[in-house]
Amino acid sequence: MKKAHRSEQGPPVLEMRDNVATLRLRRPAEHNRLDPDDIAEMREHITRLASLAGLRALVITGTGSATFSSGFTIEAIVGRLDRSFEDLLDAIENFPHPTLCALNGSVYGGATDLALCCDFRVGVRGSRMFMPAARFGLHYYPGGLRRYVSALGLSQAKRLFLTAQTIDADEMLRIGFLTELVERKELHAKVAQYIDAIRACESGAVASMKAQLAAIDRGEKLAARSRKDYEKSLRSEELRRRLAMRRSRH
Repeated sequence: MKKAHRSEQGPPVLEMRDNVATLRLRRPAEHNRLDPDDIAEMREHITRLASLAGLRALVITGTGSATFSSGFTIEAIVGRLDRSFEDLLDAIENFPHPTLCALNGSVYGGATDLALCCDFRVGVRGSRMFMPAARFGLHYYPGGLRRYVSALGLSQAKRLFLTAQTIDADEMLRIGFLTELVERKELHAKVAQYIDAIRACESGAVASMKAQLAAIDRGEKLAARSRKDYEKSLRSEELRRRLAMRRSRH
């Protein structure tokens, strides 16, 4: 997969560096809004990356310093949205490798759900979020409601959906929308810290635990009791190799 060149304005672009992919929204003059035409291209990127040998992580971020993304325009919501956006977000949520949303600014509307699809969300001070669906008279789609409840709890999901209140970065962190909150100048370093930590872990164990944790969160009883991947890892040569390396250091 070739590295894409980034211009100032246009559809999202995929960038590859070593074994990490970055999907960057790039309409900074329009608060990195999403366009319905972006969805198919983003889905294609996600599908290709999911089976890319050696990939360790996916980062989703925006261009500029004002907004991660403002979601879809009102015109797009009224006339052009279908189930494809929901399917894209489900694909990101079920992506086999760790996903990290680097929120370079504020986040609104459907882009809040895009962030919630990711395993980790790092935001910057001075940013805000809100979910305006109720102000538009829009009943949000089921997958987004589920992610809000799963990530934030029922009380906070009600607060954000039923009142459409805007909250600031400190509150985003407090309720769990953000995994971490940093100064703007520290965002890149914090993301790099996560990537380094992921690279230090064994990729197979990371992938299998991510899948099982998600299944447990969905209430799948068999996943909660499954010992298959645990017992498989106990028999693995990689476990023995890593434990031997640790013993040799002490």
